Amino acid sequence: MVDALFGVPRLAAVYDALDPDRGDLEHYAAIVREFGAERVLDVGCGTGELTCLLASAGVQVTGVDPAAASLEVARGKKFADRVRWIHGDATTLPPMQVELALMTGNVAQVFLTADEWAATVRGVHAALEPGGRFVFETRIPARRAWEEWTREHTHQVRQLGDETVEVWTELVAVQLPYVTFRATYIFSSDGAVLTSDSTLWFRERDEVEQSLTAAGFAVDDVRGAPDRPGKEYVFVARKL
Repeated sequence: MVDALFGVPRLAAVYDALDPDRGDLEHYAAIVREFGAERVLDVGCGTGELTCLLASAGVQVTGVDPAAASLEVARGKKFADRVRWIHGDATTLPPMQVELALMTGNVAQVFLTADEWAATVRGVHAALEPGGRFVFETRIPARRAWEEWTREHTHQVRQLGDETVEVWTELVAVQLPYVTFRATYIFSSDGAVLTSDSTLWFRERDEVEQSLTAAGFAVDDVRGAPDRPGKEYVFVARKL
């Protein structure tokens, strides 16, 4: 089920403006260069910021996402015409053979059962050529990131053209390994109040590694995220 933040057109349209600091994208662009990948799959591409960045560098990139509203935003961006966009997820991909599959942001944590995650990893495995790599991030549970998902820490008011948007995040439930939070958006033009609930699965490193091994990957490396040191695992897995 797609969170409203990505699936409701009004929220998808302001997503990038409300989260403009995407320093993590250059980190992933650097990984693409590190492995010399020319054919890349962006799983859970959302509004296509990374996808279009890679396309601008001449990468043959496919972006897949289950949120039609986010894909509509993505298709309107510069270099979007160089991207193959797919409405769906990793379990419904057409036949392809890419050198690298990426999963950025919280995408790897939105799968809330072992079966959902396993099906996703199998789909990525099938889309990779032999020796192809799967690179993604997950938050380190011990860092307890959710403790800062409060109105006090997240409240902001942004002017987007003629529209002012007030937004904040509040915790709904912490039932580890699951954390649920709600984002609230208030639009000045008509006073509309929209909310988006999200739940993330916080898994330990060994759990993730075991799931990758079971799906036919070798875990070559587990790195830190340069823009968020000590807060995330970045897994580099290779298709056997």
